[in-house]
Amino acid sequence: MKILFVHQNFPGQFPHLAPALAQRGHDVVALTAETNMRQSPVRVVKYRTPAEVTLSSPLTNMYAKSSERGLKAARAARQMRDTHGYHPDVIFGHSGWGETLYLKEVWPQAKLLVYAELMYQTAGLDTDFDPEFRRKNPLDTRISTTARAAHLIQSMVQADAALSPTAFQASTFQPEFQPKITICHDGVDTNVVCPNPNAQFTVPNGPTFHTGDEVLTFVNRSLEPYRGYHIFMRALPQVLKSRPNAHVLIVGDEGQSYGAAPPGDKSWKQIFLEEVQQDLDLSRVHFLGRIPYTDYVSMLQVSRAHAYLTYPFVLSWSLMESMSAGCAVIASNTPPVQEVINHGQTGQLVDFFDINGWSQALSRALADPKSFQAMRGAARRKIVDTYDLKTICLPKLIEFVESAGNAAPTRPIHLAKNIPG
Repeated sequence: MKILFVHQNFPGQFPHLAPALAQRGHDVVALTAETNMRQSPVRVVKYRTPAEVTLSSPLTNMYAKSSERGLKAARAARQMRDTHGYHPDVIFGHSGWGETLYLKEVWPQAKLLVYAELMYQTAGLDTDFDPEFRRKNPLDTRISTTARAAHLIQSMVQADAALSPTAFQASTFQPEFQPKITICHDGVDTNVVCPNPNAQFTVPNGPTFHTGDEVLTFVNRSLEPYRGYHIFMRALPQVLKSRPNAHVLIVGDEGQSYGAAPPGDKSWKQIFLEEVQQDLDLSRVHFLGRIPYTDYVSMLQVSRAHAYLTYPFVLSWSLMESMSAGCAVIASNTPPVQEVINHGQTGQLVDFFDINGWSQALSRALADPKSFQAMRGAARRKIVDTYDLKTICLPKLIEFVESAGNAAPTRPIHLAKNIPG
């Protein structure tokens, strides 16, 4: 088959699936934004950067921006069709940025698959979860959220089938879309992300830590409230006070990835660091920014306790990876996390807003690592048995794409160990 992946930051969620399909003999191409400079495992075509869209109210800008990006992707698709005679059998695109909106108008015969990551809702999910950051005008919040969901709804109407990585994320979509959705996680390479008793991690211009050292880790794409950075920072003073030899390794950018931008000129990182820094021994708190993946894995391997918090929102890859690495995970008792962690068995769950509870749970995990040994092993087994990339997730993802194009495998899905990524 001819298979076209569409993602503004390709490979995005498809770093393993795209090359695996190519290895099976399919003609695999990716359509991505011209600003995307990430290395691709397959041939790439780029669409032009969408024009900046500014409406009278920023509340409804999201739909306009998504539609504009969809327009640019569609024009690139038309050129692929008319100039190069390209006609895909299957299109698999992430619906989050609007790129799939008009592709059926270019290739009406192609099967359109969308990566259905999350459906925004005006109540019950991230929008109204954290009272500290609610807008003063509730109607504005509901309008903004509805506008943000509009293109996602349109993409689901057009899709022949959809994929969600977790049951929680699938459940956020309207009931009429549920029959279209297959649930399958992107997968964790458990051979790479695994316990390592000989691991070590060196802080740039700082100390080196080894497996068994008293290290607390916290990982996010960006340090922001959506991922509980404010709660974590408020819990830290008591943790470091009770554990005078502990060090904290924090991975994440200063910007925001999901929630609103911070007020004023300071980043969320600065705002919440300044709130508690007078009570912190900053020589033991190491902000690492973004780090290479191999260093990130080593950091998880030396972790004695790992903190993960999230609003009711998209579940981070880092949670599964920390469990796969055999970390003692202390996580927020929120719906996306509850799907993966059984309290007291594969991790400890703490109420998202319970700062004192977080301080106590993290201090306990640092103080008594032996009591968490069974939990670490159970967390690792959970990922190996449910989310392993090569034995579970990738074969199911391959089947999802091939069956959509009426190309049921003519040979078993046996994956070679040297698949790129």
